[in-house]
This record gives sequence, structure tokens and C-alpha cells, in this order.
Amino acid sequence: MTMANVLTLIASPETADLTDQLVKRACDSLRQAGAIVQDIRWLAPKIAVDIPFNGIAPNIAQQQAGIALGNAPIDFFAQPVADRQKKLLVADMDSTIIQVECIDELADFAGLKEKVAKITEAAMRGELDFAEALQERVALLAGMDVSVLEKAFTERVVLMPGAIEMVKTMNKMGAKTVLVSGGFTFFTNRVARQTGFHINRANTLNIENDQLTGTVGHPIVDANTKLHSLEEFRQAQGLQINQTLAVGDGANDIPMIKAAGLGVAYHAKPAAAEAADAQINHGDLTALLYLQGYHQDDFAIA
Repeated sequence: MTMANVLTLIASPETADLTDQLVKRACDSLRQAGAIVQDIRWLAPKIAVDIPFNGIAPNIAQQQAGIALGNAPIDFFAQPVADRQKKLLVADMDSTIIQVECIDELADFAGLKEKVAKITEAAMRGELDFAEALQERVALLAGMDVSVLEKAFTERVVLMPGAIEMVKTMNKMGAKTVLVSGGFTFFTNRVARQTGFHINRANTLNIENDQLTGTVGHPIVDANTKLHSLEEFRQAQGLQINQTLAVGDGANDIPMIKAAGLGVAYHAKPAAAEAADAQINHGDLTALLYLQGYHQDDFAIA
């Protein structure tokens, strides 16, 4: 019998604590709700498993998995098998593909990190207008020497675990990969090169006499830019909505997360998590590959 749906359980690769007992609990919970569960498929030992099923809707399976797993540090998502492997990825950068917020790190070199980070946090929670918050923070950097940008990138920017594997695997499988950030092109250009993104978009820091002017170029890359980029590349690739994937962590990622065929909140703020189809709270970025049914043997090498 062909299974129309699949429930995927994912643990952090660092802990690899997806046990047979947890998988059995999830399977039993689906059966109790009326599902027909077929042979499971391990995508990575003790890290990720697919549980194919019929007979109940994915949202019911999602609820059952949550009950079965309780407080176990396991991410899980139920979905139809059809169009599971996506052909377009649009990703946020700061706190998604990299582990820091670049503007906060720049501010640290000016002794202003605490002040700027508070504004960043409020903006990411959706409490402030993004463009106004961006301009307010950049204004505080006026007069900073451009050499600090390279210093910040070299000393502070660290990729999220799984970032290179995730992007390069999707490239290998024929997907278009796009990095769209409310941050700055200085960083997205370099991160895109490191990870393999085909396209990157972000804001431009205005510079005069090798110093930041405290302003950004217009139009500002914001939530609408991310949403429009998803639609632009979807149409350019001739794709249906359900063939697209968007991932982010903050309020300005919500429109693209909601518009994508699969919207993923990655270690996200509450508003973004609420808007997403799937939440990754424990796994690294390879979780996005497991959600698409890729086996770890399919991964491109970082």
C-alpha cells in the first residue's frame, strides 16, 4: 500500500537521542488515532526517521506526535509525501544561516552592543517597524571605519551547524537557493560564497571616505522583499507554491514563511514559530533536509 503522508522525527545531531522507544511511542499514538502505519525508514541513525502513514490527516498526526513525545527534545512534522522535496529555498541569514546578528556585532566594536541588541530583539519579535529600527541602529554606527566590517565577519560570523550541508545538498538536488536578509550585503555576499547560495540580497551600508555614513541604501530589504523574492523566483523557476521552502526566525520572516509551501521556523521567536508550518527547536539546519525525506547519505559534504 502506498502511503500518502509521512511523520518525520528529528533529534539534534549533537545528542543523537532519537531512541527506538520514542519512535514506537509515536507510531503507537498514530495507530490509536486510526492511522495505518507502514515500515519506518531511518534517515540517520538516532537522528531522524520517517514514519509513513495513511488513514488520518497530517494535522491529526502532528497533534498525536506531540502528545506521544511530550517534553522529549525531538522536532517533528507531518505532511503529505507529494512535492515533499522542494525546488526553491529562500532563507533568512542572521540567527538562521549564521549564529549572530551582524548589526549587533558591529555595534559591539563601537561599545553599543547592549543598546543595539535590545532594538534588534524588539524588531525580531515584531514590536517595532523593521525599517525604522534598522535605520535607528545603523545611525548609531556613523563614523565607523569600514575595516571593522571585515573584522566583524572574520571574528564574529559563525555558520549555523548544517548550513553548508543544507544549501549544497539542495543545490545538488536541483533546487534554487536564495539568501534574503534584512542585514547587509557585505555579509550576505561572503556567507553566500561560504555556503553555496545561488543568489543573495540584503541592505547596502552607505560609505564615504572609508567610513560608514550611518545610513543604508534604498529601497530597504524588509519582510516584503523576502516575500516578493519567494514569489519572483518561484515564477522564474516555473514552480507551484507547494514546491517552495522558506526558513527564518524573526517577525520579518513571517510573510515568506506563511507564503511558502513549507514554512520553517528555525530556533525562532514566538511570532515566527506560530506562523510556521514546521518548527525546528532542537535540530540543526540539516533538519530541513530530513523534512524533505533526504537520507544522510544524500547530503553534500560540507
